[in-house]
Amino acid sequence: MPYLYLAIAIVAEVIATSALKASDSFSRPLPTVLVVVGYGVAFWFLSLCLRSIPTGIAYAIWSGVGIVLISAVSWVWYRQALDLAALIGLGLIVAGVVVVNVFSKSVSH
Repeated sequence: MPYLYLAIAIVAEVIATSALKASDSFSRPLPTVLVVVGYGVAFWFLSLCLRSIPTGIAYAIWSGVGIVLISAVSWVWYRQALDLAALIGLGLIVAGVVVVNVFSKSVSH
């Protein structure tokens, strides 16, 4: 269950962050509500997963996967370009999350 909670937290954070741009500095009501609710859900589920997953590990996964997903959403939804350097950097982030999850003894499986 802790990794399901973490996945829900990540998805909620990606939705909230995507809506943050659409909120136009909180001047548009619907995206603004999505931001507030999304971050609320994200932090609540993050707090649930922290009962079992060490904070540093959970945050590494949260931030790494979140960065990659936000970049993908921004590329598709907002047509923001990702050059070769950005793609290499995102690949390194994914590699880091994999290394932490597969090889770290800090992660409880």
